[in-house]
Amino acid sequence: QLQVVESGGGLVPPGGSLRLSCTGSGNTFDYYTIGWFRQAPGKEREAVGCVSSSEQRRKLADSVKGRFIISRENGASTVWLQMNKLKPEDTGIYYCAAIFAPYHERHLCSLDQSYAHWGQGTQVTVAS
Repeated sequence: QLQVVESGGGLVPPGGSLRLSCTGSGNTFDYYTIGWFRQAPGKEREAVGCVSSSEQRRKLADSVKGRFIISRENGASTVWLQMNKLKPEDTGIYYCAAIFAPYHERHLCSLDQSYAHWGQGTQVTVAS
């Protein structure tokens, strides 16, 4: 079973940037689709983006398109979420999650999947 751990959160002023990391261990990272999610205080968790196990397909939520970038390097068992032009409404706990991807789904990812393995989250606060 894959374990994932997030890192890189912190306090940043509006317009600033942060890069979050999601690092996997305990199983072959290459076999898993990875998703990023966030939860703001008092709100439901929402999907931010995902990347396929093959590294070739990425999706981002409309609210972060043009500002966030997802990248992945299976050799490093890591997925990154580069967050630029941050807004106060981006504040929340950011989680990465993983789900096993069968070979025929290696180029797919979905923001609606039921991810199985979740990290503990990292806090992102955007404030002046």
